Amino acid sequence: MLDTLTGFVVVGVAILVGWIIGRIDLLGPHARHVLSRLTFFVLSPFLLFVVLAQADIHLLFSALLPVSAIAAVFVFAIAIVVMRFVWRRDVGETLIGTLSAGQVNSNNMGIPLSLYLLGSAAYPAPVILLQLLVFTPISMAIFEAVSTGQRRMIPILRRTVTNPIVLGSVLGVIVSASGIQMPPIVIEPLTLIADACVPVLLITYGISLHGQRVFGASGRRRDIVLATSLKLIVMPVAAWAAATFLFQLPAHDVLIVTVLAALPTAQNVFNYAQRYDVGETVARDTVFLTTVGCVPVLLLIMVFLG
Repeated sequence: MLDTLTGFVVVGVAILVGWIIGRIDLLGPHARHVLSRLTFFVLSPFLLFVVLAQADIHLLFSALLPVSAIAAVFVFAIAIVVMRFVWRRDVGETLIGTLSAGQVNSNNMGIPLSLYLLGSAAYPAPVILLQLLVFTPISMAIFEAVSTGQRRMIPILRRTVTNPIVLGSVLGVIVSASGIQMPPIVIEPLTLIADACVPVLLITYGISLHGQRVFGASGRRRDIVLATSLKLIVMPVAAWAAATFLFQLPAHDVLIVTVLAALPTAQNVFNYAQRYDVGETVARDTVFLTTVGCVPVLLLIMVFLG
């Protein structure tokens, strides 16, 4: 039990440090903006490259990949139908709400929790691959189209392909697939920068929590409730059902995909919301609620499936 909670404590302490920094105004009024841009344009690309470049290519394309894809797409579809066509949210808000409901924290939460709960830090690799090479390019293209007003495909594709997060992810997979073993003189400097991503991202998130309260924004509470419910309940159930009945995976693999689906909303969604100035309240509150709420959910999964 103590090992299981260690991953949550690590994340919680970093967020608390950020909240204290925001409370005493240590970094000034522009801290969130500067740290957000640092994370988006520099630290995240380095982290994603290092993680994917060192991942086992066979695990990246294992049976865990299609199961995770089915669970995520199922949740995405529900969120899009409700938010866009029933509640009439605009495209940017719908995209943030959809990502909040189905994009899991596969890096800074997934890797340590996978190690503590499942015995290996490698299991989130297929989810990382799916999100970064499929969901992220599509999301970035939509964000770029909405934020710039650009509707022509070639400029949108150009901006998407040159997006640092997408670029880092693609290069990482290429290195992994090629089997290239990067020497320490190359990988160590990259790892040094990559290791700064998670703490800076969590501290930035903690800064954003100061002066805010959950469900504080009128008119967006049901978006937060929907995204949180889809993330913590519907997505794990969908992953379990697909793994058990559709793919008939072994019990241990069923446990893996269910645990991965129950991870909280990725902090990257909050980073996107800040970067493109849309849906920040929904992203922030959903990240907070799912990070807290996934603790009992994961413990229940371990009891019934572990």
